[in-house]
Amino acid sequence: MTDLFPNEPRQKKQAPSANAPLAERVRPTTLDEFVGQQHLVGNDKPLRVMIENDQVASMIFWGPPGVGKTTLARLIAHHTKAEFHQLSAVESGVKDVREVLGRAEKNFKQLNKRTTLFIDEIHRFNKAQQDALLHSVEEGVITLIGATTENPSFEVISPLLSRCPVYVLESLGKDDLNRIIDTALKKDPALSKRKIVIEDREFLMLLSGGDARKLLNGLETALSITKPKPDGGAVITKQKIEEAFQRKYTLYDKEGEQHYDIISAFIKSLRGSDPDAAVYWMARMLDGGEDPKFIARRMVILASEDIGNADPQALVIAASCFTAIDLVGMPEAQLILAQTATYLASAPKSNASLIAIVRASEDVRNLPNLPVPIHLRNAPTKLMEELGYGKEYKYSHDFDGHFTEQQYLPDNLKDKIYYKPTEIGKEKEMKERLNKLWKKKPR
Repeated sequence: MTDLFPNEPRQKKQAPSANAPLAERVRPTTLDEFVGQQHLVGNDKPLRVMIENDQVASMIFWGPPGVGKTTLARLIAHHTKAEFHQLSAVESGVKDVREVLGRAEKNFKQLNKRTTLFIDEIHRFNKAQQDALLHSVEEGVITLIGATTENPSFEVISPLLSRCPVYVLESLGKDDLNRIIDTALKKDPALSKRKIVIEDREFLMLLSGGDARKLLNGLETALSITKPKPDGGAVITKQKIEEAFQRKYTLYDKEGEQHYDIISAFIKSLRGSDPDAAVYWMARMLDGGEDPKFIARRMVILASEDIGNADPQALVIAASCFTAIDLVGMPEAQLILAQTATYLASAPKSNASLIAIVRASEDVRNLPNLPVPIHLRNAPTKLMEELGYGKEYKYSHDFDGHFTEQQYLPDNLKDKIYYKPTEIGKEKEMKERLNKLWKKKPR
């Protein structure tokens, strides 16, 4: 969806044609019409305050499809009177980006005019493409608004992340979706002239998976295959809604409820040591078009959360899987995913590391800023040496077995034990070694 600049500078966006999809025809034109994301655009909330103060900086929107990322970017540009350009990372390259940046440079230096560049699916830009944006963002030549359905920490380069705060857009709820339907039936020139009844709104919302665009376009399709009544009205039945969305949406919708149900079944199968169920649910996801990197990323997390030190090699394999599928791509990547999934499912399980960090975090919150024992402190200056920093620290390698017991935790927590290895796999060896070393802190 490349939207480069026209011959003349853009002033007011023309109303969408009658042939445009319903979602486009009823797209909000003001912040007050915008539905959802009240934690960002509600009264006194971050984005609304920035817009009202006319101090909008570059940013990244992270959230599922159809929750308003594109609409919000358009509204920001409109309210700040900026020239708006939209690029799709799927269709655009460095050349397209540089053309827009060239236009923005002219606006910035010659016309004293701001430019907003919205990049949809920015996570699909490679490093070179993202690097091309850095200078213009840093100099304020453009206000960059990137949209992504993937975790920006994994998919957006660090220099860009450091210049663009990430705002998380939430899935739309039942009330939001009902309001969107009501608005469409009242606002759209074609639909507002007809008396339209939807028999099962909840079913319509369920099949849309909380995606407003899919909701509206599904509604429009259902209406188009519904026979009108003599007065021009229509009753949209549950059957027509199902026909409008087609069966594939009920099998696996990678952006809706099925996405979360099946990934949940997949993770629980891995945790439950059932490789057969794990590869089945994986096959369901891949067949439905799921991003292989999403599956691999969840396996990296599971390798630490549910296997941990019972088999430390699990994390190495999972991380290698994530890297390898990026190099190989589909369909061969499914072999790597399957190998990793079956290994993780078959590996011994332990959540001792998870429990350890949870317990330690609780103490950090409940007893904040406990002082570091003086013998563990760094002593880079003579004054610190004179104050006893680092004094009486015992260097482990000076002792038999490269170990000697000494206090490493703050005084208030000196006897605490967070990590309790299990009797499973490699952790059994770790437990035996720690108990042998730490006579005063048996595990």
